[in-house]
Amino acid sequence: MVKRSELLRHRLLGLSRQRKRALQVVVDILLIWLALWLAFFVRLGFERMINPFDEYLWLFIAAPATAIPLFIRFGLYRAVLRYFGSSAFATILNAISLSALLLAVVIYLVRPDALMPRSVVVIYWALALLLVGGLRLFLRRFFIGELFPVYMNQREEALPRVVIYGAGAAGNQLLAALRMGRRMLPVAFIDDDTSLSDRIIDGIRVYRSCHIQQMLDDVDPQEVLLAIPSASRTRRREILASLEGFSLHVRTIPGFMDLASGRVSATDLQEVDIIDLLGRDAVPPHPALFERCIREQVVMVTGAGGSIGSELCRQILTSGPLTLVLFEHSEYNLYNIQSELEGWIRRNGLQVRLVGILGNIRDADRLLEVMRTWQVQTVYHAAAYKHVPIVEHNIAEGVQNNVRGTLQTALAAVCAGVENFVLISTDKAVRPTNVMGCTKRLAEMVLQAFSSESLLCPASGEAAVQNRTRFTMVRFGNVLGSSGSVIPLFREQIRRGGPVTVTHPNITRYFMTIPEAAQLVIQAGAMGQGGDVFVLDMGEPVRIAELAEKMVNLSGLSVRSEANPNGDIAIEFSGLRPGEKLYEELLIGDNVSPTAHPMIMRASEEHLSWEVLKIRLSELLDAVERDDYERVRQLLRETVSGYMPEGEIVDWIHMKCHLEP
Repeated sequence: MVKRSELLRHRLLGLSRQRKRALQVVVDILLIWLALWLAFFVRLGFERMINPFDEYLWLFIAAPATAIPLFIRFGLYRAVLRYFGSSAFATILNAISLSALLLAVVIYLVRPDALMPRSVVVIYWALALLLVGGLRLFLRRFFIGELFPVYMNQREEALPRVVIYGAGAAGNQLLAALRMGRRMLPVAFIDDDTSLSDRIIDGIRVYRSCHIQQMLDDVDPQEVLLAIPSASRTRRREILASLEGFSLHVRTIPGFMDLASGRVSATDLQEVDIIDLLGRDAVPPHPALFERCIREQVVMVTGAGGSIGSELCRQILTSGPLTLVLFEHSEYNLYNIQSELEGWIRRNGLQVRLVGILGNIRDADRLLEVMRTWQVQTVYHAAAYKHVPIVEHNIAEGVQNNVRGTLQTALAAVCAGVENFVLISTDKAVRPTNVMGCTKRLAEMVLQAFSSESLLCPASGEAAVQNRTRFTMVRFGNVLGSSGSVIPLFREQIRRGGPVTVTHPNITRYFMTIPEAAQLVIQAGAMGQGGDVFVLDMGEPVRIAELAEKMVNLSGLSVRSEANPNGDIAIEFSGLRPGEKLYEELLIGDNVSPTAHPMIMRASEEHLSWEVLKIRLSELLDAVERDDYERVRQLLRETVSGYMPEGEIVDWIHMKCHLEP
């Protein structure tokens, strides 16, 4: 019987749309006749059984004649029975109620003298609703294969058994989607709502989070799907912490905004976002701060195609600038971000002029020409080399790009009369052990020195220019998802079966999402008064080895170690890379004060005057030109407070080496 039903189901699904609709109309006519005849039977009984083809033939013609056109008008034959939902039942109720009312009017107009019990119409309405709606519910379950649970259980034994965490609207939507897709077998819900505890929802039991072990014993799942898109990050971290001790692969469905926008569906399952493990709840931006340096202004972003620069551009567009200038050295990166932003502007009907410019921040003339041509008012300077090991062995390029590039960009801003200049800095600038951190601290010191100068000379021999630019620096730690981030690397290593490589057992880092960092950078830049160093609240530092363990566990795997030699994924320690620190700091000193934003602090740090600093910079750049890297290291140690280099200073291109024959 089951095999015959499967064959019938495939044949019905294979019919053309016209044949399906015609079949539905014929069946509905038969059901309406049945409902009308049963209405007489219920009201009159066997003794007064009527003959439909006798005195009431006109009524059996009128019933479908009044109902079918209304069914068509209400769209009952456009509905896909496999996706039949509560809104479709409301439509059926409305259509049948109106058809019954219309039938009563027809009876009164055509045969007002007919001896017919008035309750027949009411009984007909109830029976028609039961038959027409019931048939559609039956067919829905028939088409999605839920009519024969014994047979389905046999077929689904090979499917992965999953538990849905969250028995709310999103969880029930996910349950329906999974049953429709038939690639996973939902076996239980987990929800902390006490009113749902031990209840049955659509055939599966709801467990409390404190009864996870009991749920594992009862249904033996392999995976947990988080259906809690509206939960805060703190709550999601708590949930993930409760699941870490079990060998369950944890995935999640997208947020409500992604679902509502149509970009994804409930079946677009994702790996657990790393921000859920960190548990940081983003603070909504202050609109006044967010728009102060952007709305109705010309804004320029250097390094616009990078991970931070591109997110800055996205955030800036939401605040209504007149013009957004994208300054980028990489043609590929510029093409990507410009195409994305043009699409965003077009879809949202924004009145923003987008200008994409290829250029190098070391080219002073190019920078000045761009800023003057477009009358730039605010500059966000995100262009920089930031990968510690790479810059450590490419010292010349690191100094030229991060130091000279920032110097040229800042001078161009002063000469062009730019009002606001915001430097995106890094926690690696604090007591650095690497060249990259040194160069970023020097970039900060350039802006700090400029802030105390009312007149600046663009170049030797040129007339001094009035300095009206407000310079601000924003310092923060690692951002999730940026180029070179460790998180995608861990995921790929886990996917390949390991090992997961961590540089040191005790290494820690601060983390923040790219959108959150960009929002805070914009707001911090709006609070600066000149020469300010702002530090973002990065939360608690994260131990990278623990983060790797959490990612392994939440992938449904176990960590292989001495205590667990039969584990799935090993974690190996490769040693600190050149210039890498065990931990990062955000402050050079302890002199920090709060600001109007709870996640932004102002640091007061010592710096050199421009008269002293420009001599040091001239010597540094000259030493780089002469490939004198011992002198480079000496100048960096003399200029940057707390610089404690480790190992030999080496530039791969200009190193002096003697190769044995």
